[in-house]
Amino acid sequence: MATLEPSDKHSEYAAFVSLDWADQEHAWALQSDAGTAVEQGTLKNTPEAVEDWAQKLAQRFGGRPVAVALEQRRGSVIAMLTKYAHLVIYPIHPSTLAHYRKGFYPSGAKSDPGDTLLQLELLVRHRDRLPVLKPDTVETRKLQFLVEHRRKLVNDKTAYSNQLTGWLKQIFPQVLGWFEDPAAPIVSEFLKRWPTLEQLRRARTTTVRDFLRAHHSRSEERIQARLAEIERAVPATNDEALQGAGVVAVQGLVRLLNELRQAIASCEKVIGQTAEAHPDFAIIDSFPGAGPVMAPRLLAALGTQRERFSSARDLQCYTGIAPVVARSGQQCWVHWRWACPRFIRQTVHEWAQHSMKKCAWAREYYQRQRDDQKSHHAAIRALAFKWLRILYQCWKTRTPYDEAHYLAARADRMPTRPELKPDGVKIQWESVAGFWKLKQNPA
Repeated sequence: MATLEPSDKHSEYAAFVSLDWADQEHAWALQSDAGTAVEQGTLKNTPEAVEDWAQKLAQRFGGRPVAVALEQRRGSVIAMLTKYAHLVIYPIHPSTLAHYRKGFYPSGAKSDPGDTLLQLELLVRHRDRLPVLKPDTVETRKLQFLVEHRRKLVNDKTAYSNQLTGWLKQIFPQVLGWFEDPAAPIVSEFLKRWPTLEQLRRARTTTVRDFLRAHHSRSEERIQARLAEIERAVPATNDEALQGAGVVAVQGLVRLLNELRQAIASCEKVIGQTAEAHPDFAIIDSFPGAGPVMAPRLLAALGTQRERFSSARDLQCYTGIAPVVARSGQQCWVHWRWACPRFIRQTVHEWAQHSMKKCAWAREYYQRQRDDQKSHHAAIRALAFKWLRILYQCWKTRTPYDEAHYLAARADRMPTRPELKPDGVKIQWESVAGFWKLKQNPA
């Protein structure tokens, strides 16, 4: 949604404000630049109340900038405060405030007015170490909202599909054998017409055959096999209570899955249009494995503010792909990064995995990691780490990815490296809940 940039410790603010936000009412504390006594109060969480409060600050300090610290980076409060040009937002990470509080109150005591004072102290004394919220372009922020919303819809679809599978195993397990994906449209239409085996057995053979053909099941051999299995099928249970409840649950889940499929399709259409209008779309779209899903997510993760990252290392750390090294005395522990945007880390991880489908050197690099006894996910992270260096350079210079150019440059750096054999590594994929994923242990 926005970029967090290092603050300028020499900036002059008319006042410093901290907000401890809540659902109904916010506690605030204010100290003017003159170092006067701290003022405290409360503010209702309504657009009208925030508008009145912000205008009063502008009138009181003559429109000069006011620094505002709050324990939120995205949400209703941020959405309301970013409207005002004279308010400079300093989002404080919850763990930063929690550790700061613990240093002064080891007992664990906590209160909203107390937190506002601690936030104000952080802002006044340590704002040179706090980031400033700087919104990105409209296209980028719109993509960020949309791709995250789409992912949540996909997660909901998977969750409802799993629930549907659970009910079908109890009342109509044969459906799971007749169709590969319980969340597929053909399954929804099938269960709407025949939610139980008894109702299906009463249908004419020609009716079932016509239904399958109408829903793109055109293999006559497969149709005949299904019809034969229907004739041999036996009810899974005679429990009327379970059967009655199961039918209601199954039909409700089918309706939810239908709505989610439509919502995902609608969201993807807008995402595609927004991504193609983005100024960096051609750069990201040139990378193997980006595609219509991953390219918008990568665009949203990178944004357009190229001053955010001074090196590829910064980007690798920000995305959570770079590991963390903890040293103490003679002890050394390397682990993956815990504090990072998890959706962005997931995006880069999935993109690196999909890149192997279209990129020979990526497959070869992944296989070398596996040969070195790395786990599947560790090998994917290593590949993602390598991809991020390339992505950073292309993004920084506004240059589309050219695999021939990259391979030539790599050959110049490592002339003794064995020649890449594109067909030497076989990557196998499997369908999991309707999505294609890399098969971790191919036979």
